[in-house]
Amino acid sequence: SAEMIKDVGAEWVILGHSERRTIFGEKDELIAEKVAHALEAGLKVIACIGETLEEREAGQTEDVVFRQTKALLPAIDTNWENVVLAYEPVWAIGT
Repeated sequence: SAEMIKDVGAEWVILGHSERRTIFGEKDELIAEKVAHALEAGLKVIACIGETLEEREAGQTEDVVFRQTKALLPAIDTNWENVVLAYEPVWAIGT
């Protein structure tokens, strides 16, 4: 929980990581909800975005990154001061 993260002194949280998206099936909308909750709790957010190998090979990189980023907009509103986007192409992990 955000409260537990703050209790241990952390200021940043990583959300939208490819493993959470893949293994746990977290969708863009859920990640946006988590981003909103973290920001409301006073945490700073590292929001991960990026495409899979299949999406890359299909020429969908820009569409995927745009969709993932667009889903975050309502959660962030206009204040990006406490948000960092981390482009994490899933196909490049471990290569």
